[in-house]
Amino acid sequence: MELTKYGHACVRLEKDGKVLVIDPGTFTEDPVLDGADAVLITHAHFDHLDVERLEAASPGIELWTCAEVATQLAGVPMKVQVVQHGDTFTTAGFTVRAFGEWHATNHPDVPIANNVGFLVDEEVFYPGDALTVPEAEFGTLLVPTGAPWLKLAEMVEYLRTIRPARAYSTHDGLYNEIGLGLVDNWLKMEADKQGADIRRLPIGASVTLG
Repeated sequence: MELTKYGHACVRLEKDGKVLVIDPGTFTEDPVLDGADAVLITHAHFDHLDVERLEAASPGIELWTCAEVATQLAGVPMKVQVVQHGDTFTTAGFTVRAFGEWHATNHPDVPIANNVGFLVDEEVFYPGDALTVPEAEFGTLLVPTGAPWLKLAEMVEYLRTIRPARAYSTHDGLYNEIGLGLVDNWLKMEADKQGADIRRLPIGASVTLG
């Protein structure tokens, strides 16, 4: 399976000629959905969900998401399927398990959003905007590294709780070059401590998993 980093909080997974895209939000540049067979959306925030892009996408794409997102997708041509914590499904040849229910606390005056994380092929876990610890073993964590709801100490503790063989930065589109340099340093410190492949992939870069 090949993982490619797209802008901010989006990745593409490719396996056996099939393409699965996670969280193609408004900060993600096209052609992220070109050739896609399935899309997973963790929650309704615009940096993870671009409704206009999905409305213009191929009707052959399968889309899986939480109930809150599904209510916003009436004009989307593809089949929208709702999942929640504990569900397992197969799409485009990938087996996916859903973990978590809620977005991390952001602003005290903003209601907490529905958020579901996805474990793909028992290998890649994408938590969305949460620090969900799934009851499962897996090799690759997509770790949020920059958000209004996230502190550095929480990110480090998350990595130390999961202890993945590989972890790659996500949710990093709010940083300038100075901030990205800090992220790189923080992840390298943890990679050295854990003896694991923990780093930020540049946009467009790919890694082979498995």
